[in-house]
Amino acid sequence: MSDDEPDRNSFEDIARMLSEEVSRAVERLSQIDVDELSRTANAEAERARRWVDDLGRWLREQSDAVGGAAFGAAEAWDTRSRADRPAPRPGEDPLRNAGPHPLDLPTSDQGLALAALDSGRWRIEPGTSAMSVSGEGPGPSDALGLVRELRVRDWLSAEGEITLAGRNALMRWLDAADR
Repeated sequence: MSDDEPDRNSFEDIARMLSEEVSRAVERLSQIDVDELSRTANAEAERARRWVDDLGRWLREQSDAVGGAAFGAAEAWDTRSRADRPAPRPGEDPLRNAGPHPLDLPTSDQGLALAALDSGRWRIEPGTSAMSVSGEGPGPSDALGLVRELRVRDWLSAEGEITLAGRNALMRWLDAADR
């Protein structure tokens, strides 16, 4: 026996262990359910498409309301006239402060949700964004998106309670419905 044999044996042992580990990894990869991954990806894509559609619908509703009460409410928020407002600097995003306004007129879904939450017919599970129906009648079609919309406008607190701005939004919605 020469001095090279122990090194060759340990090299062969290492190569054999690596080969076995690669075989186990390939076997685990072959057990992945590609169809399940595909179904999950399709479901997420569908949910994202619905969210973008809802956002587009909300933006169209807001642009339709620009000539009405929503425009006046937004103008009341910024008391400076257009001439007094500083122009954006070159390279600065002119829409940097754009976003949902707490004085927006709620959409029909938002108004219904605020009314149902205020009456206790719907409630939000503590510590979540899950909305549940605690009375009779149907629940919201997109509860998670609706809760997110209400929270973004500060109409709903993190604890799921309607805020003062939310109660005022509900009043604006009810007043608009009476007209």
